[in-house]
Amino acid sequence: MTDLQQQMRHRDKEMVPRILVQAMFALMFASVGLVAFAQWTDRPQVGVIVEAPIVQERAILLTGDRTGNYIATDAMTGDVLAVSSENKSGFIGVIGRVMDRERMLKNVSSTEPFNVVLRENGNIAIIDDSTDNVIELIGYGADNIAAFARILN
Repeated sequence: MTDLQQQMRHRDKEMVPRILVQAMFALMFASVGLVAFAQWTDRPQVGVIVEAPIVQERAILLTGDRTGNYIATDAMTGDVLAVSSENKSGFIGVIGRVMDRERMLKNVSSTEPFNVVLRENGNIAIIDDSTDNVIELIGYGADNIAAFARILN
């Protein structure tokens, strides 16, 4: 065996130190143990979004094309409220694709309206009663949330 082969063989053995692998498994087992303990002792859930009462809502339709451009229209009047390709509203297209996918999976017509709601605590949510899908817009970024806030105004 050449000197280079010996060096490579030694190097390959030390790529991931044994203690690091053991620590990884210890962390994994500790996490599973904590979750199991919380479930078995019926500990109350923390960090769960509280669905505050709705103070404002608007039924909208999202219609889109294959390029990802979606148009949000008022379900009652048919007025165009937003276009995903304008005014930093691209997130409307993202939500449109999510809703289309969810409706396809549950065999629901994509022409059913869904509600954009403002909750008492200031959070904005998208509620699709036809699929029981609720998307709380928390942590998606200011521009993305503002795109749906403009629909409510």
